[in-house]
Parts: sequence; structure tokens; C-alpha cells
Amino acid sequence: MNPLKKKPRTHSTQEAPQKPEWLKVKLTFPDPKNNTVAIVRDSLEEKKLNTVCESASCPNLNHCWSRKTATYMLGGDICTRRCSYCDVASGKPKPLDKGEPQRVAESAIALGLKHVVLTAVNRDDLEDGGATHFAETLERIREGLPDCKIEFLVPDLKAKLESLEIIFQSKPDVFNHNVETVQRLFPEVAPQKRYDRSLEVLKIASERGFLTKSGLILGMGETVEEVKECMRDLAQAGVSLLTLGQYLQPTPTHLPVKEYVSPEVFKELRIYGKSIGFKGVFSGPLVRSSYHADEQVSWTP
Repeated sequence: MNPLKKKPRTHSTQEAPQKPEWLKVKLTFPDPKNNTVAIVRDSLEEKKLNTVCESASCPNLNHCWSRKTATYMLGGDICTRRCSYCDVASGKPKPLDKGEPQRVAESAIALGLKHVVLTAVNRDDLEDGGATHFAETLERIREGLPDCKIEFLVPDLKAKLESLEIIFQSKPDVFNHNVETVQRLFPEVAPQKRYDRSLEVLKIASERGFLTKSGLILGMGETVEEVKECMRDLAQAGVSLLTLGQYLQPTPTHLPVKEYVSPEVFKELRIYGKSIGFKGVFSGPLVRSSYHADEQVSWTP
């Protein structure tokens, strides 16, 4: 186990609100004759690959893996940034694994995936932020799965035009960058990120003609009006698809949950998002950026 994973955080261990019924997920066990969760896990372990499903403690892991879908996390499992909500380890990353793009492609091909999401830890130690690694992985997948849709869920890459150009030249089917929270909370939630920089990245991608997507996690102290303001900013930046989900505290030392947002509010935000021009708004307590990503893309003409 990487010792950096358990590095103490400075947030208080205050008691969170009681988890409501709508967030209590009923566990389902796969048919032992068709254990697709085990098939996906075996493929990932065989190729020594990381997924955001595991690294970020996603509550939908079993559901997504049972559908033979997974979000591959490139660039290792150590992030150069330290966000207060995220369960991915932070610290000094290892050098890039040059064989990773090929192994990701082999895994995707073996699983017969039709929609692949590629994300990565922040690699601020690299000149291009890991953009070339994204592009190489996409190229390898398309060599074996030419009809597979490929979605990039990228860090902000410090909004470097050279890095973004590498991403654009590889021509992903979806360009995704999550703003994560409202502008007021950035200093507390993601102190090494900038709200305006995230909007700039999405605006540039939209202007280049890409299907753009972003997401927020709610319950970290924002107001509904602040969320709507952020949604308007994203729509103005040209974002087409939006995901809204509930923040769940990964460990007692992470940012505490301030509120469990009701399904009614998620519904209100979904309706509002459609009214201001989003082509698709996937909004609900257990929604995550990559949850049913293939279906989200199908909403668009």
C-alpha cells in the first residue's frame, strides 16, 4: 500500500448529517455463471491498470463493472494535487509507464468495450501534463476497436494551449473536464485549481467543435443559486452535457458532507439545466461523471 494514500488531512472529523434512505444502495450480487464484475477486475489486474472507480471509491463500481464498463485512470495512482474531497493519493508520482497505453488498449479490446472513458491523475510534474499519454492511449484503442467511442475526462492541464492541442489532435469523441464545485468553494475544496481556468479549458474545447461535458458534486456547502450560477457559466462556455451528483465523504479526514441534497433538488436542477440549453443533464444523488457515460452521449443529436 502506498503510504501517501493515508497522509493525514487537516479537515475536522465533525459528524456528518445522517445518510438518508435514498442514498442507501441495495447491494446486488452478480450471477455466478456470468460474473462480469470479476471479469473486469481480472482484466484490470492482469494488465496492472488503475481505474478511477477504485481509486476514487466510486459507489457505482459494482453496477458499472457488471455492465463491462470502467474508467481507466492514466498516469499512475498518485496525483500532484490535493483536493479535499478526493480519495486519490497525492504526492510525488512515479515516472510515466510507457507501456500503459498499450495495456489499456488490450484490456478494452479483451472486454469488447463500445465506450471507453480515459481519465488521469493531475501530472503537473510533466511539461504537457500527460496530454501525450492520453493521445497515445486513444490511438492504441482505436487500432483495435475502430468503432469504440472514446471520452477524455481530463485535468485542467493548466490551460496550456500546447497541451490542449495534443488532446484536440487525437480527436476524442467527448471532451470532459469537471469543474466539481461552485466558484466560492474552490479555495477550500480544490485549492490548486482555478474556477476560471476550468471554464477556459471547456470554452476552448467547445470552440474547437468538441462535444463537451462537465460535472459538479453537491453537498459541500454550496447553495442552489450558486449551483445554478455555475450551470449558467458552463452553458455559456459551450458545455453540452452536465452531471450532478452527491458528494460522499471518502474517509473521516476528508472534507465533511455539509448536506445530503434531496432528489427533488436534483430534479429541479435537471429541469433548470435543460431550460438554459444543455443537451443532456444527468442529475441524481448517485450520479458520477462516468456513470452510464455511453448513454449520456446518446442524448445528443
